[in-house]
Amino acid sequence: MILSKIIWNPVEGIDLGFFVIRFYSLMFVIAFTLGWYLMKKIYIRENISMEKLDSVFIYAVIGTLLGARLGHVFFYDWSYYKNNLLEILLPFRFDPAFEFTGFQGLASHGAAIAFIIAMYYYSKKIIHKHPLWVLDRVTIPAAFGGIFVRLGNFFNSEIIGKESGDSFFGVKFVRNGFSKREALKETGMDSVNKAYSAIVENPKFSNLLEAIPYRHPAQLYEAFGYIFVSIILWLIYWKTDKRNNRGFLFGMYLILIFAVRFIVEYVKTSQGGFEDSLGDSLSTGQWLSIPFVIVGLYFVIQSKKKISD
Repeated sequence: MILSKIIWNPVEGIDLGFFVIRFYSLMFVIAFTLGWYLMKKIYIRENISMEKLDSVFIYAVIGTLLGARLGHVFFYDWSYYKNNLLEILLPFRFDPAFEFTGFQGLASHGAAIAFIIAMYYYSKKIIHKHPLWVLDRVTIPAAFGGIFVRLGNFFNSEIIGKESGDSFFGVKFVRNGFSKREALKETGMDSVNKAYSAIVENPKFSNLLEAIPYRHPAQLYEAFGYIFVSIILWLIYWKTDKRNNRGFLFGMYLILIFAVRFIVEYVKTSQGGFEDSLGDSLSTGQWLSIPFVIVGLYFVIQSKKKISD
């Protein structure tokens, strides 16, 4: 029996009349703002010029967003985008009709790869320190940022979990249960928000609400795991001398973040990708996480050498 029942039907964002601040975008803003603040504290401790701080922020934002987008395209949905190349970097759909869609699809594995590349260039061209010195420090705010990205997924009712069955915690993702077009058609309402609200609140459409299964809130599970990862990395940096072991924090970040991702994948619905070609034992997200964990173990083992710069 499900003890905690949640019917999740959030509005898309904060409506200012002339503009809607979408919660998903807001979570990214919070993530990057918090990251900037945390890096500022770290740079003050390390006696790094604040002039270098804005640059790391710019590199991080561009690398994360571009990598996340390309990661989704190539890891999860290349079969579609190879025939719609303009849609890779444009927030529009051209077929079957022109439509503004926003950027639907961001992959954390792609974000991680591009983030590492961006930090490498930042270390060489801006701060002139060893790349691992930079990565050991920027992975702390990156871990905190992951919490808010997954909260954004929860607001968007995306990356949902499998049906929760008799689990003690389950969520009806109303906006995932019916597409916008289906909601409008089934309710006869003249707006999407009214349609979804009618499904939840109007007894006339109780059969529609009943048809939506309770699912695991996989986004919240992952965000909860990232809270612990972030605290662990923060404490290691501030309370131990492991920050002086080049690559240790970066390695721990890769191990912990992608271990959480690997575990939560067991309750996620399939996100597509290449998993079918490798059997059904692991998901695409799990296959992609394994190399990151292995690389993390390598850096932790090799981190005994003290940094000198």
